Amino acid sequence: MDFVTLKVTCDPVLTDVLIAELFEAGFDSFQEFDDGFEGSCEQSRFDEEKVEILFKEFPNVSFTIKEQEKVNWNEEWEKNYNPITVGNRCIVRASFHTPQPNFEYEIIVTPKMSFGTGHHATTYQVLDYQMNLDHAGKKVLDVGTGTGILAIMAAKRRANTIVATDIDDWCIENSEENFALNSVQDVTLIKGEINEVNPSDFDIVIANINKNVLLDQMSDYADRLKSEGQLILSGFYESDIADLESEANKSGLFRIHSTTRDKWAMLALEKRSV
Repeated sequence: MDFVTLKVTCDPVLTDVLIAELFEAGFDSFQEFDDGFEGSCEQSRFDEEKVEILFKEFPNVSFTIKEQEKVNWNEEWEKNYNPITVGNRCIVRASFHTPQPNFEYEIIVTPKMSFGTGHHATTYQVLDYQMNLDHAGKKVLDVGTGTGILAIMAAKRRANTIVATDIDDWCIENSEENFALNSVQDVTLIKGEINEVNPSDFDIVIANINKNVLLDQMSDYADRLKSEGQLILSGFYESDIADLESEANKSGLFRIHSTTRDKWAMLALEKRSV
């Protein structure tokens, strides 16, 4: 078995709360329905005890757990996936959709089981911010690259050097495929944690992961940023901004911009001398 799907039936008012809790517990793909939602994660990340403890707090919520073997995710995805637009400048589409050359940025993505098609509010906000951030000639690190979509945007924004990391085999395979679809070359793709990347002088570090990982790795991001470099964070709720900003300040990282969308947040910080 390769991944676990959790089917949750609940009052719609609880959906955001439960998704946030499950996101923290390792679930990284969600689909909402009128009567609840489904969440998926790799079997190796699934902690059944944590899930049981969580749902004891919500006695009126029911759930079922299903283990599934590796499927043709592209085929399943093709049945439901629609292109998305970020502002009026970027479109994220699949290869089977009609090309849209009228957009300034066109990104082609085939996500398999990876997180990051642009549909989720976190990815959307980072893409939107990237389109207004100077990447030209700069060195960019994308931590937890997923589908590679944010690294692809960095390349389209003319970054000079791009390093992308992920701990997941699916994501590494998927990123390579998506880089090829978008004619993005010369990306250094690393399977592993951020400590596989030597401390360096990156101009931009991007991490769209989740709150706990971001808090744990904050000093690692700072160590890899040059002075006045920018750290772009997402994967957390608006209510988490204060905690992340407080931890960032300890490493000389200070907020310069933030956005929210559907209760999810994006935080941009600058590295300063302390």
